[in-house]
Amino acid sequence: MKKIVITGGAGFIGSHVVRTFLNKYPKYQIFNLDALTYAGNLENLRDIESRPNYTFIKGDIVDAEFIDELFQKHQFEAVIHLAAESHVDRSIADPLSFVKTNVIGTMNLLNSFKKLWSGNWENKLFYHISTDEVYGSLGPNGLFTEQTSYDPNSPYSASKASSDHFVRAYGETYGLPFKITNCSNNYGPNQFPEKLIPLFISNIINNNPLPVYGDGKYTRDWLFVEDHAKAIDLVFHEGKNKETYNIGGFNEWQNIELIHLLCKIMDRKLGRTVNESASLITFVKDRPGHDLRYAIDASKINKELGWKPSVTFEEGLEKTIDWYLENDIWLNNVTSGTYQEYYQKQYS
Repeated sequence: MKKIVITGGAGFIGSHVVRTFLNKYPKYQIFNLDALTYAGNLENLRDIESRPNYTFIKGDIVDAEFIDELFQKHQFEAVIHLAAESHVDRSIADPLSFVKTNVIGTMNLLNSFKKLWSGNWENKLFYHISTDEVYGSLGPNGLFTEQTSYDPNSPYSASKASSDHFVRAYGETYGLPFKITNCSNNYGPNQFPEKLIPLFISNIINNNPLPVYGDGKYTRDWLFVEDHAKAIDLVFHEGKNKETYNIGGFNEWQNIELIHLLCKIMDRKLGRTVNESASLITFVKDRPGHDLRYAIDASKINKELGWKPSVTFEEGLEKTIDWYLENDIWLNNVTSGTYQEYYQKQYS
């Protein structure tokens, strides 16, 4: 039975990866390691938490001694590393916390994995999930490829770029087997409402302003989270050792265009008049170091592993909105703090 630890498994992307692996590989023993910060939520995994091959472990990857003891105890054969501070605005306000989690935390995992298996790397893997933001900003043309030079512009992207480099360095220096994927903006069910799509869904429901940075013409590529989880599964099992794969949704949208589409769908689903939600749009001061455009070239993972998105952006957005409308209790809990009561009750 293969023992896999998934860090950040109670978070947005991590919970979908945990569910994918549990459903598809019942003979794997899946350990979910999460510190349960504000974005980690065990309610994301209520449907699978009683599985016999699933174990939740509350802990912080910044605690080197704890991580080392954990690896020695459970003898993890593979790491899927998703735990990270990921919100750019928070990184601008508190960059040091991003260094601690994204850089030092990754180093602790690498060191413990190396200590456990050094000299016995057969069938072992350290899989590091990263972001397209490490590449910096694009102009109106071009795409990020796996050969694009790193040029991070925010404390968040700089911390992720650093962790990417350390993973590769451990591969070259110590022979540690690794794979890295850099993904575009994820969206879908269970995303904490600080990111654009769930935040605006929540604000529209509550008739709150929709704050748009600058002129709203910043462009992003959007990836449905369930498609991302499927790509991670493919890379984990079939990707080449010491390779990087870019994962994108082939969906470029200017923020303002996305917001108008979101408002249109929400008006229809909530029975509101045309443009009622769009009237909530409020342009606010731009954030520092705001990258103009991200766009992923995902042709490598498509050609080598046969992966491609299963839904268009419009289809994925409809599914996402439906999930939030149907799970208003979840949304209220994560924004009101009552989730902490749930955790104490379940794991006190």
